[in-house]
Amino acid sequence: MNRTTLIENGYDCWLGYKQIEDEVRREDALRVSSRYAIIGESPLLRTAGKELAVALSAMLGHVELGHLSERQEGKQGGIVVAGVYGSSPVFEPLAEVYDFAGLGEEGYIIHSSEEGGRIYLCAASDKGVLYAVFHFIRLLQTGQRLEGLRIREVPRNGLRMINHWDNMDGSVERGYAGGSIFYKDGRFIEDKSRIRDYARLLASTAINAVSINNVNVHRQESKLITDEFLPDVAVVAGIFREYGIRLYLSVNYASTIEIGGMATADPLDAEVAAWWKQAAADIYRYIPDFGGFVVKADSEFRPGPFTYGRNHADGANMLADAIAPFGGDVIWRCFVYNCLQDWRDRKTDRARAAYDHFMPLDGEFRDNVMLQIKNGPMDFQVREPVSPLFGGMTKTNQLLELQIAQEYTGQQRHLCYLIPQWKEVYDFDTHACGERSTVGEIASGRLFGRERGGIAAVSNIGDDLNWCGHVLAQANWYGYARLAWNPDLSAEQIASEWIRMTFGLDEDLERVILDMLLGSYSIYESYTAPLGVGWMVNPNHHYGPNVDGYEYSKWGTYHYADRVGMGVDRTVHTGTGYVGQYHAPVAESYESLADCPDELLLFFHHVPYLHVLQSGKTVIQHIYDTHFEGAEQAAELLAKWDSLASKVDSGRFKHVRERLAHQAEHACEWRDMINTYFYRKSGIADEQDRLIY
Repeated sequence: MNRTTLIENGYDCWLGYKQIEDEVRREDALRVSSRYAIIGESPLLRTAGKELAVALSAMLGHVELGHLSERQEGKQGGIVVAGVYGSSPVFEPLAEVYDFAGLGEEGYIIHSSEEGGRIYLCAASDKGVLYAVFHFIRLLQTGQRLEGLRIREVPRNGLRMINHWDNMDGSVERGYAGGSIFYKDGRFIEDKSRIRDYARLLASTAINAVSINNVNVHRQESKLITDEFLPDVAVVAGIFREYGIRLYLSVNYASTIEIGGMATADPLDAEVAAWWKQAAADIYRYIPDFGGFVVKADSEFRPGPFTYGRNHADGANMLADAIAPFGGDVIWRCFVYNCLQDWRDRKTDRARAAYDHFMPLDGEFRDNVMLQIKNGPMDFQVREPVSPLFGGMTKTNQLLELQIAQEYTGQQRHLCYLIPQWKEVYDFDTHACGERSTVGEIASGRLFGRERGGIAAVSNIGDDLNWCGHVLAQANWYGYARLAWNPDLSAEQIASEWIRMTFGLDEDLERVILDMLLGSYSIYESYTAPLGVGWMVNPNHHYGPNVDGYEYSKWGTYHYADRVGMGVDRTVHTGTGYVGQYHAPVAESYESLADCPDELLLFFHHVPYLHVLQSGKTVIQHIYDTHFEGAEQAAELLAKWDSLASKVDSGRFKHVRERLAHQAEHACEWRDMINTYFYRKSGIADEQDRLIY
């Protein structure tokens, strides 16, 4: 396909460079960037040069590769100069303005000279230069002025990771955008061009790590760490390496049994430890910069150390010791709970599980272990509180885990811009060390002085032409990466960037799409789960309304609705005690029926349908109102998109319209099933006498 076709089908995402149409702005940009020079010859610098050339040529027309000799360095103007500080005298004056020592491996400087029309893209490392190049390209795409640039950027999170749940048969667990871009029929895909395009997109947003297989590791994927597949893994790792991205693998904790021919996976068994040390040596022989292992153990029927009477620290540390000599990390997931719960048991609480399992082990994990903690205590619901492990553990490296894939938020058939939700998580104050002990500060490692930390998220991409199954779902992918780099960015800032880079600089178009994105999360919440109660979905595939879908299941996901009221009592005084896992004053707020935030009321309390919320409405009327309003607002999303028919290319316009039409119809299904269920359960009529079946 030609470049225009790819752009109009969404393949290029936010890197679909088009010529700047405004002649004045294009000429202004040409005055300072009609030529470029890359100082240095490393693989990452070559990538940076290639990316800069592609972008400048597409947006500005013909551009030239400049050559800075010693005699020319002080004379030439109108050029973009990129390189590592110390590699050329041209960058020396920047040290009078900027602290290069504090940039680390990934920080960078973008500086416009006051005379001569020169722009410097400079860093302390070649990876930082690559990120500076993409930032400069973003400035061009979003219509920013190039005069007087004084930009110094340093990432707030050391690890910024994407987790793939891809299987080698080509399927993607919880994938809503087609099949795997890595595998098909039990092997790696031969044509790696799409993987390279994917690496470009990740690097453009400064993602620096990726795991390429499902955390539920089946037998075929278990063999990824063997000589059978390591040559192929090394090829893929090489592609990502060109863009500053380290490759990780999810591993089967019981690999010694599954592929090693042993009878045990006991982490304290010397032969098990020796097997993993040899496996690590084999991996690094193929991939010297291999990032490490992602592990799901003792979770949802996955094998783990519990089988042998050991704990999670025993299991994680054994793997960490095997990989430590090579500079690798173990990312150990904390999604551990009783998945064989008796629904009659009101004392066992899934929400408590991660804290109960891992808090007693705080301080017992090796320094190259990071615990990956989901943002909430349950499982990526549209509304749940922040996991109390953040702020509980103080002596252990932690990663915040998010889900870009919209498993419980519309599965990329519904528009649901997730950045507002994630901002709430980042900014949540745990009060672990007094005020401003936010999740963002904890996950990064800064609050407790940890050397490792960051953020990981479940990917939402597949082999659909537009990558995400919904063009507007690309905003979640882009937004996750931008937020991982700088959590202080607002949801509106990120959305505006993405819209301009993806659709252009039309102000009316930006206003409409921005309004759609920023409203979509609350719209989705309105017509689905009320007041913090989740799981009202069809079992297994998790799509569409089913109020009692998980009510009598083994998974610990209950709402306890009866004829009088609903909700889960998680208080210390009368309930499961979950509230006690938080610090004061958060715990007191959640414990108090009067002070608990409305949006989380039913997560923490069982209340009558006629309980009056802080909003002044009863619980039952809130359910009726929000579901009617949410369905109306979903229909309005379609109307707003229709107003852009003349401003969006036909391919993307038609695709998004089909998705929004489905969403509007499906929101009515949610409205009618939820409202009917609770009307029949409670017998309480809608105050506005609207149609409820």
